[in-house]
Amino acid sequence: MVLKSLFLTAALAVVSFAADATGVWKAEYQTPNGDTRTSTFHLKADGDKLTGKLVTPMGETEIKDGKVNGDDINFSVVRNFNGNEMTINYAGKVSADEIKMKATFGGGDRTIEMVAKKQ
Repeated sequence: MVLKSLFLTAALAVVSFAADATGVWKAEYQTPNGDTRTSTFHLKADGDKLTGKLVTPMGETEIKDGKVNGDDINFSVVRNFNGNEMTINYAGKVSADEIKMKATFGGGDRTIEMVAKKQ
């Protein structure tokens, strides 16, 4: 019984120390063609659900299918480029002051890595 209680306490401690994705995060990154871009992520974590928006110089886009699993986050956005819709899938790991993310698009064959800093 004592061992079971210790295990449960340790498991709850790990959950309670998971980094919180809620906040404003800013990332500067290189596109596949070498351009430098900036994106700002306004995120709100609520249990295992993640909501928010992506803000770029091209406008704002609501995130879709946002999920939180411990320090891991996943979400997608649908952007319109010159009349063509493109889904961009984001996956990242949250720490106290940054999110290390990968954005995949183009059928999954193109990837951009970025680090978003908490603002």
